[in-house]
Amino acid sequence: MNQKNFSQKQAYRFKRFVRKAYSAFNSMHRLVNIGVVSGCALACLHVSVVSAQSTDGNEQQQKVMEKELEEVMVTASRVETPVNQVAKLVTIITKEQIEQAPVQSIQDLLVYAANIDVIQRGGHGVQADISIRGGTFDQNAVLLNGINISNAQTGHYSFDIPVNLSDIERIEIIHGPSALIYGASAFSGGINIITKKNADYKAYASVEAGMHKLRGIEVRGSAQTGIATNSLSVGYSSSSGYIANSDYDLYNVLWQTRFRLKGTNKMDLQLGYNDKKYGANTFYSAKFPNQYERTSTYMGSLKGEFGSQLKIIPIIYWNRHHDQFDLIKDDNYGRNHHRNDTYGANLIFNYKWKLGTTSLGGELRREDIMSSVLGKEMVEPHRNYKMYDDRTNASVALEHTLNFEKFVFSAGVLMNHNTLINGKYKLYPSVSASYRPLDGFNISASWSKSTRMPTFTDLYYTTETHNGNSGLKPEKSESLELNLKYSQSFFSAYLTGFLQWGRDMIDWVKVDDKWASWNLTKVDTKGIEMGVKFRLGDIIPALGGQSSLSLDYARMRQTSDTREMVSLYSLNYLRDKFTAQFHHQLYKGFSAGWYFRFQKRMGFYEKYENLEKVGNESYPAFSTLDLKLNYKYKDLIFNLSMNNLYDTHYFDRGNIPQAGFWLMGGVSYTFR
Repeated sequence: MNQKNFSQKQAYRFKRFVRKAYSAFNSMHRLVNIGVVSGCALACLHVSVVSAQSTDGNEQQQKVMEKELEEVMVTASRVETPVNQVAKLVTIITKEQIEQAPVQSIQDLLVYAANIDVIQRGGHGVQADISIRGGTFDQNAVLLNGINISNAQTGHYSFDIPVNLSDIERIEIIHGPSALIYGASAFSGGINIITKKNADYKAYASVEAGMHKLRGIEVRGSAQTGIATNSLSVGYSSSSGYIANSDYDLYNVLWQTRFRLKGTNKMDLQLGYNDKKYGANTFYSAKFPNQYERTSTYMGSLKGEFGSQLKIIPIIYWNRHHDQFDLIKDDNYGRNHHRNDTYGANLIFNYKWKLGTTSLGGELRREDIMSSVLGKEMVEPHRNYKMYDDRTNASVALEHTLNFEKFVFSAGVLMNHNTLINGKYKLYPSVSASYRPLDGFNISASWSKSTRMPTFTDLYYTTETHNGNSGLKPEKSESLELNLKYSQSFFSAYLTGFLQWGRDMIDWVKVDDKWASWNLTKVDTKGIEMGVKFRLGDIIPALGGQSSLSLDYARMRQTSDTREMVSLYSLNYLRDKFTAQFHHQLYKGFSAGWYFRFQKRMGFYEKYENLEKVGNESYPAFSTLDLKLNYKYKDLIFNLSMNNLYDTHYFDRGNIPQAGFWLMGGVSYTFR
């Protein structure tokens, strides 16, 4: 929940109310001042006391209250929808949760989501593979402010994005196939990173330092100039690494401008640059401990939003990703060069009428690559590149949503064509329903089909250790999901069950001592996800008004008709993951956040000692505990993070050990 202080004359303002109790205000398409309608509106809100100031003599008494609305709008469909009406499971990570967490990157932050598998190859998000519900890192759509920035070369680089933690307003995670929402790349889910757009402060600065020569700095400034709100953020972090060849240097620059036009119309411009240099100790092959990577990303986009009853959303975007991969650092042997460009345009229409909301959207997306190893041979080599390939993806999505008093029904279809499949147009339907029998209780179900095109790495990566396959088929799946959600003032809970039937699944399997990309006949996944959250401030005031306890658990099982193969990804999945988060106040201005994680991975990895293979071993279960302490004095915040408190020895993938105990501290200041 956001904690804000209001003077006595200020009031809460909201753009829309969408449920029955607020439908009169929704129809006005106006900002409504709660101070005017307190008699009917405030009675419908959950209220919790955050703090109270007693007065004596000339002092005025004031009680500061925080109101938690269920009407948080999320982009979990083509139509912007209240989170409590979405038929899929949606995880929302707020900016307040980000500030509380002992993390250095988005990838670190996702570790604490029970239904997300984060395979870290290095510290602090240097390189991490993110997967949802047993999928692979190539099967997720990654979006920045609703713009698909997924990397067509390989999902290893999908989080090479120019976003600092101080830029983030919230992160929305859609669980399960979401082709209708985010396009064909959202095979097992989507992650939408939404950045701050308002000039709430003039500037923000933070510095940090820690073990293993960790250093970091973030600076962010914002200003309102006429109709434009501008912001610029710059971030840098580095470390000597916790093991040999795990050092890193990371840079981020992000410029954003929002033009507020007549009425509710707006246009957003974003430009960004990301640069990484890092040791890749045994990242992709245990035989080569001195691998090294240098990557850079350039991106730009322009997104508009016009109209009210008929809303038109045009988008244009471009991303470029460079990569130099050294199999042996600073040695030409096994060195790869890649340049991947993705550019496209979207046009979305949303129309609200008496029979619901209809959405029609189209996307034209082109992906190309120049490389030393990926693609088809060029007639004339260009610099370090001698291979090239490209493809165009065109899609049209139609969706209609009916919203009755307690029932929401949605149906749609995505028509997709990719030049990788000559002359073939495919349809991917989706149906969902949500029912609210009681206030705070929601039952929902969804069914959908989805697909994913192979990456350029899947198709062409043939080296000393891998064999690509240019004849790969696209993956396809069918999924079914059932959700139960309950929420009231101090307690909320969810329970989800899901089934997914995957066909022609792409994986790398062991063939003649090399990894080869294949289409597995089938991989089926079933699982449950559950969680509870207690808002403890009302029942145990000593813990602080913002205190909370969250418990989440996910369990999956995968089956395949090719289990005798040694699989690198598809049959190597997170079976169990349990997380617990506890936030509480220690004393005035002092607070603490505890983060516990337990997980068990299925599958086997090749164990090496002194660069010699000594056999295959199963992944052991492990747990970690992290702690962050904060002290806030006005706009100054001091923090101390202790990751892996009891120094667990573990690894997420293969022979790559993860960091043990790591102590970090920092200070930040907000200039109002």
